Amino acid sequence: MDASVVYITAKDRDEAMHIAHVLVSERLVACANLLDPVTSLYWWEDAVQTSNEVVLISKTRSDNVDRVIQRVKELHSYECPCIVSWPITHGSPDYLSWLVEETRKV
Repeated sequence: MDASVVYITAKDRDEAMHIAHVLVSERLVACANLLDPVTSLYWWEDAVQTSNEVVLISKTRSDNVDRVIQRVKELHSYECPCIVSWPITHGSPDYLSWLVEETRKV
């Protein structure tokens, strides 16, 4: 099975919930988890910034990742949102089969 995790940060819980709901409803991802709050430190506009954010962890087929990235960019309020992915190399076969099935129903 060819599955991936897509990691996204959002400015607050409302934005993260909206993005997660759209991604799951459109079957671009099978599942999304929100981790709230997280403290992020990063370079932006030539200075180190600190902010509270919400992490959205979603799981999908690897061939959906580009569509997930595009859709998140359409929905996100940030100029340059964090959207990164990595392949799932091992996992519960039942879970991975479910993930693939749920993202193929569209």
